[in-house]
Parts: sequence; C-alpha cells; structure tokens
Amino acid sequence: MGMMEITNVNEYEAIAKEKLPKMIYDYYASGAEDQWSLKENRNAFARILFRPRILIDVSNIDLTTTVLGFKLSMPIMIAPTAMLKMAHPEGEHAVARAASAAGTIMTLSSWATSSVEEVASTGPGIRFFQLYVYKDRNVVTQLVRRAEKAGFKAIALTVDTPLLGRREADIKNRFTLPSHLTLKNFEGLDLGKLDKTSDSGLASYVAGQVDRSLSWKDVKWLQTITSLPILVKGVLTSEDARIAVEVGAAGIIVSNHGARQLDYVPSTIMALEEVVKGAQGRLPVFLDGGVRRGTDVFKALALGASGIFIGRPVVFSLAADGEAGVRKALQMLHDEFELTMALSGCRSLKEITRDHVVTEWDHARIAPKL
Repeated sequence: MGMMEITNVNEYEAIAKEKLPKMIYDYYASGAEDQWSLKENRNAFARILFRPRILIDVSNIDLTTTVLGFKLSMPIMIAPTAMLKMAHPEGEHAVARAASAAGTIMTLSSWATSSVEEVASTGPGIRFFQLYVYKDRNVVTQLVRRAEKAGFKAIALTVDTPLLGRREADIKNRFTLPSHLTLKNFEGLDLGKLDKTSDSGLASYVAGQVDRSLSWKDVKWLQTITSLPILVKGVLTSEDARIAVEVGAAGIIVSNHGARQLDYVPSTIMALEEVVKGAQGRLPVFLDGGVRRGTDVFKALALGASGIFIGRPVVFSLAADGEAGVRKALQMLHDEFELTMALSGCRSLKEITRDHVVTEWDHARIAPKL
C-alpha cells in the first residue's frame, strides 16, 4: 500500500512491519506474556456503542481544549515511546515537529535516542517529559532540571515499572539498542548503553538501574526538586487515584504501559471510569492504550477522560513515513474525532457526555421500562 492510499492509522503497522528489522518491530509491537491485555486494550473499545443525538446544528465544531493550562488544537496527545531513532533516523525530532505542527503535546521518553536539549532545539512546542526514577537520585535530579531548563512543561512519572514486564519477543530476539544509538539523556552519565545479554537487554538495564523501591513518598520528593506539575502515569484503580489526589499530583494517566507490564490487567478504557470516580473531579484524568480511531477518542472523553495519548500509532507512522507519517496520523485522528462529534450531535468537548455512549456494563441503565 502506498502512503497515498492510507486511510486510517491502523494501516501504518503493516508498513512498519515490512520496513523494520524483526527485533525492532517486535519490540514496539509486543505486549507482556500472553498479550491478553494487548488485545483487550483494543477489543474493549469495540464493546462501547454510541447513542447519537440528531438534529443538532453541527456546522461549527470546536475540538480545542486546555491541558494543565496549555491550549491544544485537540485532546489527542503523544505518549512517551522509547528509542524512536530505531523506527526512523529522525526519531524524536520528527515526532516533536509533527506534534508542534498539529498544535498538541509530545511526551518525550526518558529512554529517548535524542536528548531533552536536542528535542527543545527543534523549535517551539508544548512538551512533557516522561520520567523513570533511577536508583541514583542525583541522576534523576539532573535529568528533571535539564528537562525544566529545556522548556518542558510537566513530568509524566511512570509508576508501573519497578521491573520491566516479561516481553517474550524481546527475550527471544535478545533485544538491545542498535550500536549506533544511545539513550541520549543518560549518555553523559555512562548509562546510555544497554548491555548485550542472554535475554532482553532492556529488562536487564531496568533491573540494574531503575529504583524498584519507588513509592508515593517519592512523588513528594519530586515536588521538592521541581516546580513542574507531575502527572502520575500508570494508575488503574480508584484507590490509587485517591492517593494521587492526596499527594498533590497535577493529573493522572490511566495506562497499562501499552499492555507491556502486567498482563491480565483490564484495558485502560475499562479502568477509566473507576479512576475518574476515585479522582472526584479534583484533577484531570487522561488515558493511553489502544486508541486507534476518532471514535475511541470520543468514547474515552464520554467516560470521563480529559484527553488521550497515542503511542504505537506514532511509532508505526514514523517508521512508515517519517515526520509526514506522524503528521498524517494526527490529522486522521483529528478528522475522525471531529466527524464522530458531528454525527453524535456534539459541538464542543464539554457537550460530550456519558449519555452519548452505552457500555456492556450499563445495558440495564437504558433498558426499556416494562
């Protein structure tokens, strides 16, 4: 399929699979263990249906929103994904430019193959920085201060990775970073390379470097080293949403790490309502995982999300067609979402309500009164 014939973001994956070396495609595409949650992240969206309202004047539709006070063109943002130069030589630079052109936020991974300074140099744009907390807290302090100095506007603290999930493709392929690339943010700290191992090089790296003692008190600690707002990424329960509110998080990202950590966790769209209830309206709740269509974006907002982040669609569109691919992926999701709003009778994000969707767990709610 030529790039001209691409009509939705799902189609980029097959092109990426053809273009990329097996080790790299498998790294991006796979989930943990049986990959049940990986499939479920997609399948769960298919079990939510619309209740469209008709005969509403939808000649003007406004997709704009604010996230942590920043005005965006749409509630569709870019999730942190590691090592993007494996997907395309321009890697994080291309994604940063595409996000900026689309008027949305890019989240840069700690494990980027471009540094915070390099990404900042691509030009203006609202960018968040995803953080892994290393055992050496001086490393963390340095990195957070560098991100802040480079103009990043928030920290997305990943909280679901005390150890790396068991990704069997990476074990089989003995995954490691191609020799010409480094984890640029850690290069000067001699933590930029993955060792070759008999299993996944990334799993060994995480076991060696990432602090598995990370706890809620460390969120408090982070607030002492930075004035940036902190998003807690990886929340799946109402209990943890309540604690996130208590410790002063600026927001929550409902995430199961693209189904790459603990298998048999619910899809993020299934966990969303519980987390929104736990947050009690005191902070915004975002979602990542499984979003491939504008209809998915609408469903997430109807169930209480303030916005969504996309991961794999960015990686695959980048691999297929560089910056132009990512721009087109964002545009297609924007246009599909706008169409979904029009056909549902919603002219702005605030008009998207719970009554616009019906889920398998509330059929009773709209059963005809007998």
